[in-house]
This record gives sequence, structure tokens and C-alpha cells, in this order.
Amino acid sequence: MPNVAVFFGGNSSESEISVITGMLAVNLLRGSRYAVVPVYLPPEGGMATGKFRGVEDFSSRAKVRQIAVTLEGRSLVACGRRRKKLCAVDVALNCCHGGMGEDGTLAALLAWNGVPSASPSVAPSALFMDKSLTKLVAAGLHIPTAPSYTLREAAWRAGEDAAAMALALGYPVIVKPARLGSSIGVRVVRSESELAGAIEAAFALDDTLLLEGYFAGKRDVNCAACRRGGEIVVSPCEEVFSGGDVLSYREKYAEGKGSKFPADLPEALAARIRGYTRTLYEAFGMRGVVRADFLVVGDAAYFNELNMVPGSLAGYLFGSSLAEVKAFYLSLLDEALANPPAKKRVIRTGILEGQLFSGAKSCKRRGSFV
Repeated sequence: MPNVAVFFGGNSSESEISVITGMLAVNLLRGSRYAVVPVYLPPEGGMATGKFRGVEDFSSRAKVRQIAVTLEGRSLVACGRRRKKLCAVDVALNCCHGGMGEDGTLAALLAWNGVPSASPSVAPSALFMDKSLTKLVAAGLHIPTAPSYTLREAAWRAGEDAAAMALALGYPVIVKPARLGSSIGVRVVRSESELAGAIEAAFALDDTLLLEGYFAGKRDVNCAACRRGGEIVVSPCEEVFSGGDVLSYREKYAEGKGSKFPADLPEALAARIRGYTRTLYEAFGMRGVVRADFLVVGDAAYFNELNMVPGSLAGYLFGSSLAEVKAFYLSLLDEALANPPAKKRVIRTGILEGQLFSGAKSCKRRGSFV
């Protein structure tokens, strides 16, 4: 029976939500054709495993013993005075929202250790974590986005005129950190008097932010994509309802207004959104599941962001019951093992065996300085 390591937690503003996603995956996969190994990433760093049963095991009152572990190649090893191999890791599933769990750092660690992953790889994870870079990608793929400016903290401190940016966009504007999710740090600014405070609040969380045009009457629509049997599969669209100016953290996770799935959209508009989602996924040769979020205004759809580790791994967009969500998670693992990334030849030139380094980009002669 192959072992799947489910990673969750991490040092991010979304780590608590990550615990919920991680334990959902752990508990659904238990008793399946995979042996499940939960790997928790504590906010203070490191990795730990244990006999975790539910999200209550990660509260301040939890008594569950955590065993510090590390990856050594494809082995999960217990740390401490007497190091002990706990198991081989045949495949990994990334349930970390935000931070270094979602920005490609964990993907790089898995790749370095040769662990197959059922989640997106390094390059797209790093790229789509940054909403300012996401805008550039969308422009290159001819996918419309809301008009925006990128503001970096150093430039703001040096006097860059954010007020002129906001005025060019027209109030109200959205101020949001570039590399956070779950609507954390997002504010709607209605006048210049509110702008500096919103910017300062966002820079407390990130050193890059976006000033973005606000669409009155917008609708929040999601669409997910994954790969099955080597083929890209795109979900139907979902509309998530909001009672405020933006879809807030509380509405997403605590007191939401609900959603409609499939979304009540004209067929042509839904097809366009699904086509944009497929284009993003296909252009980067992605693996695993991602969720694209859009703002719909009338018959126009504006791409907002791409979630590389979506909440609940977007299982609800591919299954209407826990049994179907479990089958979806299993399909991600099966795909990762059946279609691993191709290994390419690595060139070894032998240049270190020579006596002279005479190329245009090297030192001219070997010496004690090299």
C-alpha cells in the first residue's frame, strides 16, 4: 500500500484554514488504498506528525503528542537523539494555504527530495502567489483583469504617489496585499482620506500591494481545473454570495451567504470563464488542482486570482458528497503516481578536471583563489 504524506499548516495568515483542509483530506483518505501520514508544519517552523484525528488536535488545549520529523530523500525520519525512519513517502499532497506552503517552497522541498507530488509544481506556485505577477500573466494570455497599480513598500516610503494611482483608477478602489489570500488585509477605500490607513494596514502584512479598480454590483465566480488520466478537466462554475463590498474572510469560513453551484450564468459567459481557467492551467503545464476566481460584471468576466492550494482542495467543485470528494482526492494521488514529471538528462561537462579555465565566462587560470 503506497504512503501519502498530507502536508498542512505553515507560517501564514491562513495556517488555521490549512489545518481544516489538511485534516479533511487526512480523514477522507484514511481506510483507502493509500496509507495516510499527516505532516503538520507548525507556525514556528519544522515538521511534525502524530496521531491526529481532527482540527481540535491543533487548538491551544490539545494534548496530542507531536513527533518532530524531517524529509531525507523519500523517507520521513523522526528527529531527536535517535533518528528513526518512520516510512517511505510515495506521494505528497499539499494542503498548505498561503506562505511558503503555497508559494512553491514546499513544492521545491518535495522536488529536491524526489517525492512525487499531487499538487502544483514550483514555478506556477511562485508566480500565482503574487497577484502583481498574476496580472502580467493574464495580460500575456489575453485574459482580462481589473485595472490596477502595483505599489511596493520601499517606493511608498520614498514618496511614490499612491493617491494619484487611486485617482486614476477612480474611487472606490481596492487595497490588497499581493501575496495573501482568504481576503485577509483587503479593504475598499472610498476616499483619499482613507487611503493611507488602508495602505499602512496592508504593508503590515506584505511588502507589495495592489491598488485595484472596484466593480459595483460584481459577482464572485469560481472555477477549478485538474488533470485526470493526463487530460485537463475543468469544473462547472460556482457563484459565492457576499453581503458586503468584498467577499470577506468571515463569509468564506464562518458566516457565509451561501453559494450556487452550478452558477446561474449565461452559457456563453460560463464557457468563457471555463476557457480562461483551462488556458491558465494548460499554459503552465500544471499538475494537481487549482481554482480560478473571477469577478463578473454584466456579461464581462475579470480574472482575479489563481489559488494553487484552494480551500478543501476545491473538492466541492468536483463532487457533491464526501464519498465523491474522497474519490476526487484519490484521483489526484493516482494521477501523480501514474504520470510523474519526465526526468531529463543532466549534463556533466568535466570542466573541474581541467588545468585551465579559459572560457569567456570563467577565470583564466586555476589558482588558489578557486
